[in-house]
Amino acid sequence: MIDIIKQLQEANPALGTTIIVLRADSRALSDPATLTPEAQAWIAQNTPDARLSQEKILLAPYPGAAPAERTVTVLAFSDARHLAAFATVWTADPIEDEDEDAA
Repeated sequence: MIDIIKQLQEANPALGTTIIVLRADSRALSDPATLTPEAQAWIAQNTPDARLSQEKILLAPYPGAAPAERTVTVLAFSDARHLAAFATVWTADPIEDEDEDAA
């Protein structure tokens, strides 16, 4: 993953240093180029300067394979605390309430 981040930062310095690559199956995405309305609302409230973009990188599908161009979805933040807050809320599996588990 560090290689992907370095590649993105070199290809597009405007992204800055505080970026996260979202998986295609991320709960925050409704499609590869669009955040869900819930994620958009969360970002507007908590990290309004975050920027979503799609970037091209060279990525090997497995170690030793030839790299191929691939488009990834990137969310860039101005502050590491904003990235951490987003990652905490949107990249982990939601935790169900303990009360619901007991029922």
